[in-house]
Amino acid sequence: MSHDHHDERPQLTPEQIAAALNPPAGRNGGDLVVETLQGLGATTVFGLPGQHALGMFDALRRSCLTYIGLRVENNAGFAADAYGRITGEVAPLLLSTGPGALTSLAALQEAAAASAPVLAISSQIPVAGLGGGRHGYLHELRDQKASFRDVVKSVHTVRTASQIPSAIAAAWESALTAPHGPVWIEIPQDVLLAETTVPVVSAMDATPRELYARPELTAVAADLLSKAERPAIIAGGGVVRSDASGKLLALAEKLDAPVVTTFGGKGAFPWEHPLSLQSWLEDRYTTDFLESADVLLVVGSGLGELSSNYHTFAPRGRVIQIEADAGKLESNHPALGIHADAREALSDLLEAVDRREDPSAPERVRTVLEAVRERIAAQELTLEQRLIASVREALPDASPSFWDMTILAYWAWSAFDARHPNTMHSAQGAGGLGYGFPAALGAAAADRTRPVLAVSGDGGAMYSIAELATARQYDLPVTWLIVDDGGYGILREYMTGAFGEATATELTRPDFVALAESFGVPAVRTTPESLTADLAASLAAPGPSVVVLPALLRMFEPTHL
Repeated sequence: MSHDHHDERPQLTPEQIAAALNPPAGRNGGDLVVETLQGLGATTVFGLPGQHALGMFDALRRSCLTYIGLRVENNAGFAADAYGRITGEVAPLLLSTGPGALTSLAALQEAAAASAPVLAISSQIPVAGLGGGRHGYLHELRDQKASFRDVVKSVHTVRTASQIPSAIAAAWESALTAPHGPVWIEIPQDVLLAETTVPVVSAMDATPRELYARPELTAVAADLLSKAERPAIIAGGGVVRSDASGKLLALAEKLDAPVVTTFGGKGAFPWEHPLSLQSWLEDRYTTDFLESADVLLVVGSGLGELSSNYHTFAPRGRVIQIEADAGKLESNHPALGIHADAREALSDLLEAVDRREDPSAPERVRTVLEAVRERIAAQELTLEQRLIASVREALPDASPSFWDMTILAYWAWSAFDARHPNTMHSAQGAGGLGYGFPAALGAAAADRTRPVLAVSGDGGAMYSIAELATARQYDLPVTWLIVDDGGYGILREYMTGAFGEATATELTRPDFVALAESFGVPAVRTTPESLTADLAASLAAPGPSVVVLPALLRMFEPTHL
């Protein structure tokens, strides 16, 4: 075995050697944290300070990192999640011990479900208190990392300053190894505060290994697809995350295979393409079409509850599943399971398949879409369809949108044309409330050159009101559309449908326009008729803005019951 790769070790310049021998005075463990983040290529960090974490936050002052501080840890986690999704880079999230750390858990669950690379770095009680004894330190938990182990990809504990760079590098690599995901590091308060003579951290490498498809599996998959009579493709979030939409388009056209995107895979395939089944997954016509495929290629999706029309999907043909998360391979349906990154696997498949021509494919796609349209049209949901069209018209094509768990978002999953990959994001992975607005702030921090849209209901909006202060403080270009129906609208629908009446769904809420203005954020109350114009004007104006739409929306009838 060759050992040539050792020659690639970074070499220090004479100046760097001198600096290592004479590290500047006054550095502490917190400086090692920020130096390591800078060395790995981080530019922006999110978080919220706390007493045990002050060593880390003080070190930010001596760094070139941009800090975006949110008002609630969970919202800081959502902002980091969105930054990671938009950039594909690791988003550091700095947290304090105990309550601060635990408040981020719901956001980290969403990052895990959506494969967003978030690097959570939390403080911990002093080293003397570790090990589960009851010492009565402020913020003390018996085993803090146990609360995170079930949620994140990997957990890393630091006990000494010299462990900091390696722990952060290992966590960074874990976060970026396909499938991406959140990781957790904890560093005791006294380690962050203690002076250190560990040399300044120079550039670090934590490049994850590529995840390639095994060639024998590619050969079998290519043979099945080349010989298929009615192939079809389901494209999930893995296609978007691995930047594989170009490969997907080329493969679909080479095979004449219709493509449906999951809600997490929105934008992975052009909406108006003749082979596009769009994303009407909660529809029996789409489900029937996918079941009738003799070979079904599933890329970057685990075919979970939403992607399988609530587990009513029962494929009759051969399934080929390309998935970077080994735990999702064949977890719902028997398949030729290929453990690989979507981009690499699609690239291999594209070379290996034979061209097949099927002039009937676009016609079959049109038939399904027309049937879906007629089903929806029969339910007289013109208001809802008009609102989706208004949002699409007002939002610039390249602008990202972030959707909370709200009725308009459920419509958008199926009906919204995300015109570019990696522009439409929602909390449909873990399904927690309050995602839309703080996530949009994280995306705006990643790229201030284009406006970002957040969409919430009034219930979800109340989770994130505090972040109006963040939007104003950093002058982030986010327009927040709040659809105000005076309650938890979707739960009201579910309960009324299931029990005949709703309980605990009605909400007293503020005057959102006056509230936004009290933060110095311009706001407007709109109507369905004026939504397009008001939204477009708000998106075009610099800085943050709020658009409030009082409206009672309904969901289209499900087909899985």
